[in-house]
Amino acid sequence: MNTPLHHLADAHNARFGTSGVRGLVADLTDAVCYAYAQAFLRSVAAASPRIVVGHDLRPSSPRIAAACIQAIRDAGREAVFVGALPTPALAYYCALHGAAGIVVTGSHIPFDRNGIKFYRADGEIDKADEQAILDAEVAVPEALSPAPLPAVDAAALEAYVARYTHFFGMGALAGMRVALYEHSSVARDVLRTVFERLGAEVLSLGRTDTFVPIDTEAVRAEDIAQARAWAQAHRFDAIVSTDGDADRPLIGDETGTWLRGDVVGILCAQYLGADVVVTPVSSNTAVEKCGAFRRVMRTRIGSPYVIAGMDAHRGAGRVVGYEANGGFLLGSDVERARVVLQALPTRDSLLPMLALLAMARAKGCRVSQLADALPRRFTASDRIQNVPTEFSRALIARLQQAPAEAAALMAPDAGDVTAVDTTDGLRTSFATGEIVHLRPSGNAPELRCYAEADDESRARALCDACLACIVSVL
Repeated sequence: MNTPLHHLADAHNARFGTSGVRGLVADLTDAVCYAYAQAFLRSVAAASPRIVVGHDLRPSSPRIAAACIQAIRDAGREAVFVGALPTPALAYYCALHGAAGIVVTGSHIPFDRNGIKFYRADGEIDKADEQAILDAEVAVPEALSPAPLPAVDAAALEAYVARYTHFFGMGALAGMRVALYEHSSVARDVLRTVFERLGAEVLSLGRTDTFVPIDTEAVRAEDIAQARAWAQAHRFDAIVSTDGDADRPLIGDETGTWLRGDVVGILCAQYLGADVVVTPVSSNTAVEKCGAFRRVMRTRIGSPYVIAGMDAHRGAGRVVGYEANGGFLLGSDVERARVVLQALPTRDSLLPMLALLAMARAKGCRVSQLADALPRRFTASDRIQNVPTEFSRALIARLQQAPAEAAALMAPDAGDVTAVDTTDGLRTSFATGEIVHLRPSGNAPELRCYAEADDESRARALCDACLACIVSVL
């Protein structure tokens, strides 16, 4: 019997978040995943005879991929299974071959959760596509039993490697030593391949078969300490890592200090000679203050909004986007030395890694010195986990109506509130020039806090103090 997908999605709490479907593994049953894939085929990918399917290294991901592939086969389409690979690699392969795509990933969210992202041939689906998928009529077989996964087609990974080795050039990183924090990143092997083909020496660290939910916006204290310890024990020019599906980078300098994702975004945009930069409201204001770009557009948080902003500036020169998590989106082709890097309007972790290393090499400086020319603005972020989204929304709604209470809770020693931005959550500016921003996560039951100040320790103190105040009233 046919039924609108949203009925099934609501019943299982498997809904679209900031980017893609997210839910508890227990709720992402074969039937739910089959239904989502079927709805995508009917409403968004109706004209695509081939669907590319890949996944990350979460233990639940192959099962979910098998359910999606069964829906593709039952619809009479061809499923191209590319196995475990970075999300941007799948997106790039889809663009090259004019195919739609499905990638099973929970990105950085906790181990007991997972998700599904959908791609049209021209890039990520947008919010209108999400609604069309939810409204689509689906019919799940009563005796659903997905077939085993097919053999892996390695062409997608090979194309992704060629994309960057061709643009940057063989030997571009010769003489550099790069530490690779592998953990459970799906990109851990392909990163080594790319760096080595570009001439770098690669030091592998921290590989594990246990899934590690790396959040590049809220780096764990143990990862901060570990990177610095590795820098003491090993000599390297940079240390790099990614979140689970490798669409967000984690880049550290030679001291093992992780760089903020929004600073990485500015530097990568400068390296590529961007004219227009699109970034969410949570990103560091140094992007405007540095004066390097003709236009800076602010959006809500989430790659679909950044992509929509880049689309609005198509034809306005070199257009790029980035998020505070470090994920970098290329909205237009970039040509350098007669070599073209094709647009890839989805988050990517590899491009900013290579751009920063190439920039340091070209400038003859250390990675730690790349941001020295930027305005002195520092950001810090963290989150409270297992906070009901309803609580977060109610708190933010109350603070929007009560500036004095907002100041007392968010930054009691930062002076009066001078400006409020409700583009996404509550971003409050204070008389000291400091900023504190609260918003519920779109992917998990978490309340996120972003703080910005002229001093790094002050930004961290603002973030920690605000979250501590909120914990006290939970």
